[in-house]
Amino acid sequence: MHTQTIDQWLFSRADDPDASAKRYDDAPWRAVAVPHDWSVEEEFSATFSSGTGYLPGGIGWYRAHVPTAGLGLREDNVVRLVFHGVYKNAEVWVNGYHLGRRPSGHARFSFDVSEILAYATDDDLVISVRVDHTDISDSRWYNGSGLTRRVDLEVHEPVHLREHGTVVTTLAADAAEATIRIEQTLINSTAEQVAVHARHELTSLTTGRIHVAEVSAEIAPGASSSTSTDMRIAEPELWSDDDPRLQRLTTTLSWTGGAASGEAQYSEVIGIRTFRFDPDHGFSINGDARILTGVCLHEDAGCLGTAVPVEVWLRRLLALKEMGCNAVRMAHNPHAPELYTLCDALGFYVIDEAFDEWENAKNKWWQGHNVYPPRHQGYASDFPEWHGRDLTSMVEGGRNHPSIIAWSIGNEIDYPNDPYASPLFTEMTGNNDANKPDAERVYDPTRPDIRRLTTIARNLARIVRESDRTRPVTLAAAFPELSSHTGLFEPLDVVGYNYKEHLYEDDHRRFPGTPFLGSENSHRYADWQAVTGNEFIAGQFLWTGIDYLGEAHGWPIHGSGAGLLTLAGFPKHTWHLRRSWWSDEPLAHLVVRPFAEGETSFWSHPVSRSVDFAAAGPTEVLCFARADEVRLTVGGQQVDVEWDDEHGYWRGVVPALTGPVEVQTLRGGTEVATDRLESAGEPAILEAVVWRPPTDAAARCASAGLPAGAVVQIECTIRDAGGAVARGDVLVEASVEGGELLGLENGDLADVTPYLLPQRRTLDGRLIVFVRVDGPASVRLRAEGLEDARVVIE
Repeated sequence: MHTQTIDQWLFSRADDPDASAKRYDDAPWRAVAVPHDWSVEEEFSATFSSGTGYLPGGIGWYRAHVPTAGLGLREDNVVRLVFHGVYKNAEVWVNGYHLGRRPSGHARFSFDVSEILAYATDDDLVISVRVDHTDISDSRWYNGSGLTRRVDLEVHEPVHLREHGTVVTTLAADAAEATIRIEQTLINSTAEQVAVHARHELTSLTTGRIHVAEVSAEIAPGASSSTSTDMRIAEPELWSDDDPRLQRLTTTLSWTGGAASGEAQYSEVIGIRTFRFDPDHGFSINGDARILTGVCLHEDAGCLGTAVPVEVWLRRLLALKEMGCNAVRMAHNPHAPELYTLCDALGFYVIDEAFDEWENAKNKWWQGHNVYPPRHQGYASDFPEWHGRDLTSMVEGGRNHPSIIAWSIGNEIDYPNDPYASPLFTEMTGNNDANKPDAERVYDPTRPDIRRLTTIARNLARIVRESDRTRPVTLAAAFPELSSHTGLFEPLDVVGYNYKEHLYEDDHRRFPGTPFLGSENSHRYADWQAVTGNEFIAGQFLWTGIDYLGEAHGWPIHGSGAGLLTLAGFPKHTWHLRRSWWSDEPLAHLVVRPFAEGETSFWSHPVSRSVDFAAAGPTEVLCFARADEVRLTVGGQQVDVEWDDEHGYWRGVVPALTGPVEVQTLRGGTEVATDRLESAGEPAILEAVVWRPPTDAAARCASAGLPAGAVVQIECTIRDAGGAVARGDVLVEASVEGGELLGLENGDLADVTPYLLPQRRTLDGRLIVFVRVDGPASVRLRAEGLEDARVVIE
């Protein structure tokens, strides 16, 4: 098989129905690189929906011209056009032929264009795509608009694999030996019966070791046949989060039959591992116990929208990995295929999730979070017709990724009165009940009955198991107090609870044979202790790993600040706090805030690393560290500190900040980490540093076939004369020679400066600049009163 990615397109925001025609004049259209998100290119406005980040949707058209001569086609080739996700309501034409539509903005879909190519009168293959995202209150978070994921043309031989036609299963594995099963569905599109021989080569991407298995089949003309063979591997290189060993499976098909003969080759990256969710002992990988220290992730990256390059996800995931994160829940839909490959390469366990709503729409906030009345646009209108195809697409597309450990069929579909109800209660309470009208909190018999969810869950679980029986089916329950009594858990293999840690122990006794995990959790120390204190809980998934656009509380705030990283990918103080719980690496991180009598919670009022030695008043100093002992001084004077067991950090209080704040953390009497706070000066230096991944991470990604290097990320920091991060923020302007400026992001969720502008203010002295290059380039950064910073990209 040969695959050509179609990344150069022409784009128009006008809705012209004639744009589907091959002869249409698209010369005035704008050239764009796909993946592309048009919404993030336009201006924020309070007239748009708060839920989707105050950015517009609308209708857009894309057209691509592909020279077929470069494909090397023969008459007997089978050609497939593959879209990995279009948000949303995509309609597709090729050379003026209408191929079909796909409502979902997250599903992979494809068309066989072989016959249409046979009718072509010239070398110009014209692909036209209409995208309709006019219902901008269709989601509770930002999803972007357009060809937000890559588009491929696949050229197959007449004897070829069915789409998603390879299934690799680890039957058994330990340090001594592993057995994997390779199942394939072969298609013979010739007019002759053929004898097919398949040779499988499994090559370690770490050591280069090769294992071989072979199988043969006879296939009638125009028919398909399934093959299966087991491969035994001595001393296997197993995949896990701390050592993600990958293998490349290359299948060579050769066939003969009548006058027909030929050869085709297919390749994909897999991993060998076994895992288990145990109802008493939680999660294990290859027989080793593991706690899932996970985060939930949405798809956008601030100024890049949902068209996020691999390099940007790599930087973000490595920051989460450094924090101690080992798992990701894809909230609340399938994500771009490159993200799963990154999780394979870097060692993240993945819960893939299909839906946020089923046949009835949830509340969609458009005037601020939980501000009534809501709207009810969204996927629910397409669920009855499309759920089976969309769910199967997710499972078939992901079932060979070693990182994926569970399929989630829904998120909070049992949310009280949103929209399902039950007579088993008189007042419903859930996770977002603040400011709800009284009528929204009581039983209403005219609403859909919550028992209907059990029927749908059974059907969805059946669909999943038809494509994959090796992974458990799960669901993120919002209201298990009720759902555990209505049968909703019965079709599930693993049950996820959202923010309901207080139910763990009782429900473990009620369902002793059911594994549990925290599918969505707050950042509180008590919720982490609910995992460490209960061996039967497989782990937790924090809401959320990274800030995201949408789910906003009101203008001008246009995103959620629930993340451990900002939209710019910089760690927050919560990242350091979480690292002190999740990682064994030495750490010392100081923050301060005005002392409030009787208040110790980290969440009650903001902390900062900005200190002013002249400021009056008592100050609370917090230190995040995993240590036996913490020694704190302020202005050279020793300060008593104590461990706050309720909130998970060390704290001390001083009458005033009289000088530098310094801390030493010790283990076994030996110093392992230090930190220091000093009063920051005025901005003096504009520092610009190109972010580069560690060599081993870059090598893992390259061996897994991930592209890298086209997008450069420049981290900018405003420093004072002494080299510390300066106080105050400045406006930074960027210009690029030899490349394309993709955007600047500071992570400030209240900054509604249009993302298309080449300038942005720093936030806490930092921002990041994204540049696309295909050769030598230079980037110049300017800030008033500071010397320009120039970055040369070789």
